[in-house]
Amino acid sequence: MSRSEFAEFLIARRAQLQPEEVGLPVGRRRRTPGLRREEVAALAGVSSDYLARLEQGRDTNPSVAVLGALADALRLNEIERHHFGKLAFGMEETCPSSGQAREQVSETVQAVIDALHPTPAFILGRWLDLLAWNPAWRDLAEPLGVFDEAGQGNFAHYLFTNPDARKYFLNWDDAADMVTSSLRASHTRFADDASVAATITALNRTPEFARRWREHRVSDHRSFILRIDHPQRGEIEIEAETLDPAADQSVMVWLVDRRQVRSPGLRLVNE
Repeated sequence: MSRSEFAEFLIARRAQLQPEEVGLPVGRRRRTPGLRREEVAALAGVSSDYLARLEQGRDTNPSVAVLGALADALRLNEIERHHFGKLAFGMEETCPSSGQAREQVSETVQAVIDALHPTPAFILGRWLDLLAWNPAWRDLAEPLGVFDEAGQGNFAHYLFTNPDARKYFLNWDDAADMVTSSLRASHTRFADDASVAATITALNRTPEFARRWREHRVSDHRSFILRIDHPQRGEIEIEAETLDPAADQSVMVWLVDRRQVRSPGLRLVNE
């Protein structure tokens, strides 16, 4: 999987770069978007034939120096470079996972989110399934339709398939980017999970997700801002933080008001 995704990432990022972004003349209109293969090869100091072999999956052993040169040529930021390296080497250097995701939340982790009350907190599985939550988060999320049957108990399904999500999430595009980036990271990390194909196939039926997935964009999905027009509370701004107490489960903490962090009795768990 990682080799195929490595090739897809190269092609997708080449298509997203414009000539003027890398100091090349715009010239005549191009038949396909982005840079030509020979242009990226020249910027990276490799042959066009070698880059073609990488993009076609015929060469699966690029050196660290070549990866660095390609990352520079593709103008990758630090988060993207880390993902790029994981696609090339990560699956070889880490122990494979046990396959299916664990959906049973331990008593200790459940106690953590219960102790965070009245700060909203919940637990997501590796494919963003909603595994557990505290009362504060349910009170906040239920009026948004998160628990509606159409969402299938999955935050990504809710965000991309529930029409109310676009109405309530004022920065829906940012949230959609973060969700897609999170799924991309899980897709890379848990390649042997048999449920991945079904999850991604279902989401790819929605054009907004399919476009983002094809683009292979990655970002820091662990901390972000949500702006919500809540049907009961009006417009609120939420600082979302992600904690990882287990390999394939994440605790999400929604800070509706940053001042709550300094209030007596509230202690956040550090990573």
